[in-house]
Amino acid sequence: MARVCWPYFDPEYENLSTRINPPRVSVDNSSCSDWTVVKVDSVNKPGILLEVVQVLTDLDLIITKAYISSDGGWFMDVFHVTDQQGKQITDRKTIEHIEKALGPKGHITEVVKTWPGKRVGVHSVGDHTAIELIGRDRPGLLSEISAVIANLHFNVVAAEVWTHNRRIACVVYVNDTKCQPMDDPTRLSTIEEKLKNILRGCEDDDNVGHTSFSMGFTHVDRRLHQMLFADRDYEGNGGGGGLSNEVDFPASFQPKITIERWEEKGYSVVSVRCKDRAKLMFDIVCTLTDMEYVVFHATISSDGPYASQEYYIRHMDGCTLDTEGEKERVVKCIDAAIRRRVSEGFRLELCAKDRVGLLSEVTRILRENGLSVTRAGVSTIGEQAMNVFYVRDSSGNSVDIKKIEALRKEIGHTVMFNVKKIPTSSKAPETSGWAKTSFFFGNLLERFLARQDV
Repeated sequence: MARVCWPYFDPEYENLSTRINPPRVSVDNSSCSDWTVVKVDSVNKPGILLEVVQVLTDLDLIITKAYISSDGGWFMDVFHVTDQQGKQITDRKTIEHIEKALGPKGHITEVVKTWPGKRVGVHSVGDHTAIELIGRDRPGLLSEISAVIANLHFNVVAAEVWTHNRRIACVVYVNDTKCQPMDDPTRLSTIEEKLKNILRGCEDDDNVGHTSFSMGFTHVDRRLHQMLFADRDYEGNGGGGGLSNEVDFPASFQPKITIERWEEKGYSVVSVRCKDRAKLMFDIVCTLTDMEYVVFHATISSDGPYASQEYYIRHMDGCTLDTEGEKERVVKCIDAAIRRRVSEGFRLELCAKDRVGLLSEVTRILRENGLSVTRAGVSTIGEQAMNVFYVRDSSGNSVDIKKIEALRKEIGHTVMFNVKKIPTSSKAPETSGWAKTSFFFGNLLERFLARQDV
């Protein structure tokens, strides 16, 4: 068994080493006209690759190429990135954010606070309380959850919802009518019990669903990965009785994951080839990190609609993946991480004035029109609620466009409403349906505010 130990990092030495050799960050638009080159050189430490990738993906940047080397005491990364339109990063605030977050004065947990909706706090996050839910998915479940929260007079100010293999995981940020977090133990206990009952449904098994009030300061996308990983969604047996939310990839886009052993250098080499999309690298690095594997080297590239990623890894204890069982588990977990963020059907974008019960009302209308939510993002900007729902027909068939038109007529008079068909074609552009899950609406918000002023 190959064994090369991961070096022990003494916290005091790490801080001293960082002060002596502060991180160097450059954001270069002159080397190439097609993308922005971000270079990061710093003292190596556990988890640093995930931190860097997290900063870039939180800005909704597309990583088209990357070269990572962190064997030994130094960490050297080069990322080729673009914005969602495939153009260079020219916005001065975005460049300054990258330099601050990754530079000598950067601290991930501090910087994330300036980009709300990206972390899960301990009981309260600022003026909000974070609620985590994991359980067996079924049509209309998000509507039932939203109704419970609304009936207790709490407002949903932000939420992220993922479904995979008939399981649902969500992180919901709520406050009361005075925009204060929940701090009454009785009310906390009441909402926890009611949500547990909703997740349990008609089942008697207490393990069917789980509700909690946050798990430390964790990036919300990473937390969703952790929740589904702990729920073992990668095993592909979510139980019966619900709509399967497993996306049926075309044969050419099926993720191909292999693991080989590089005997000479003592690495396990994980190779991934699949359809390219935003945040793909984050999802894979996040999964490897949470499985306690260390990435020493990596190469990332995009070839048309495909992504090729190669990671040279060892376990935290220095061992490579030597058994077929270990390899099979890593392959399944990476495959699940790739699929969790992928949706098919329609993407519905809604913008309305925020109020208690809005999410409950919208999800109820979706349910009544026979639509099942496979992924959702909710955010609040000022007094405006911005919601995105990825929906499929609750019977598992393709969505009838007549249902979408009926939905538009029912809520279009009070809500600004956009619809996008998620492409399944290999030639379809990334930004139409496989892209970001932190939701920035731009023109939709401007149009809604303009209508309000009329």
